[in-house]
Amino acid sequence: MWQQSDCNVANATRENPSGCLNDLYPFVITSYTSEPDPFSFPIANQVDDNGGGNSMAFYNVQAGDAPVLKRLADEFSMSDNFHQSFMGGTGANHVMLGTGDAIFWSDGKGNPMTPPSHIANPDPLPGSNNQYTVDINFDGNFTECGDTTQPGIKPITDYLATLPYHPDPRCESGHFYMINNDAPGFLPDGTVDTKGIAKGGSIPPINVRTLGEALNEKNVSWAYYGGAYSAAVQLTKNPGSTDPLVLIGQAYCNICNFESYATKIMGNPAQRAAHIKDATDFFAAVDNNTLPSVSFLKPDGLLDGHPASSKLDLLEGMIKKVVDHLNANPALMAETALIITFDEGGGYYDSGYIQPLDFFGDGPRIPLIIVSPFTKGGHINHTYTDHVSILKFIEKNWGLQPLTSRSRDNFPNPVVDGDNPYVPLNSPALGDLFDFFHFDSAGDGNEN
Repeated sequence: MWQQSDCNVANATRENPSGCLNDLYPFVITSYTSEPDPFSFPIANQVDDNGGGNSMAFYNVQAGDAPVLKRLADEFSMSDNFHQSFMGGTGANHVMLGTGDAIFWSDGKGNPMTPPSHIANPDPLPGSNNQYTVDINFDGNFTECGDTTQPGIKPITDYLATLPYHPDPRCESGHFYMINNDAPGFLPDGTVDTKGIAKGGSIPPINVRTLGEALNEKNVSWAYYGGAYSAAVQLTKNPGSTDPLVLIGQAYCNICNFESYATKIMGNPAQRAAHIKDATDFFAAVDNNTLPSVSFLKPDGLLDGHPASSKLDLLEGMIKKVVDHLNANPALMAETALIITFDEGGGYYDSGYIQPLDFFGDGPRIPLIIVSPFTKGGHINHTYTDHVSILKFIEKNWGLQPLTSRSRDNFPNPVVDGDNPYVPLNSPALGDLFDFFHFDSAGDGNEN
């Protein structure tokens, strides 16, 4: 993704001081999928490649595409400067949402260790236009970015050093950080995935502090609702089951649940039962007035809008259902903020400003809409934000401190020139989303 973002201070302007052109996304994916796959075994004279294509789409909301998201954006508030927080995939971005940081391979007690496999090496293969020794598509999910002699590290850290605010790469020596979609150490039923850990396909449970722990300490109610979670628990306990209701568990996104990586919540049966639930439990909680103060809702893989497994109209159906249930409970809706976003852009081309924060990101812009009685008016918010801004919003609203000394929720809110609202003058900086809202005497600021 750093390659695709094409960042160089030689290209910097006042409107784009990072010099990230974001112009190589189409080139990299089209050339990658047409390159021969060095890890496959062609049959006879058949030419093998890396898939031959990539899901792409263009949605024209003025012509009727994405009608649910269009209606919500027109009625409430959306951002045109919200970003995925990680130059990586779904798992890494969800971890950032719940921790404000990258996680690393450890012994489960916070002591860094070297993974048994899956170490990235993005050095190009000889004679290749766009092929790498071990990239993330071939399970290169970890990198020792604190060692600039390791493959692929120095070009990024050298670039960061050329920026006027010199962002800290935040790569500690001897730490192998997860940069993509390694599975969490805990299976949905709370057992440790020892087989996956032994192969490097699952990261050992971490003790990095999460939002759930901070909310518990302040006695703020919360829950993570995952689509098909209950079925996934049953499937974990009965892996050979052919029961269709159990097999639905395959659609549960385990890498999306940031608490599935952490011992304090997922490794504690009482905490797991209290806070990790199914999406069906979310709708029941809305209907019966038991919705926690803070809720995360992740649709299952069939409804999440992912190009490979779902469609946008299915995600819109899920979003509409959430809004309809909230509207059917006016007292709850009156004190609720529904924040709608994606985990990452999936490689789609985008031209918006990227603010490098550290070795891991930020990444390109992605959608964000906030539905609340306090965001009505069809506003477009230009403040620079990413997934950690949601974390900052929760912390500010409930009086929490930043999770750790190095987590990104320590960054200040952006200060900008009035004629250039997209670029923080005090980088690295991230907004806390509060400027989306227009609180008045009818609201106390304590939103769900």
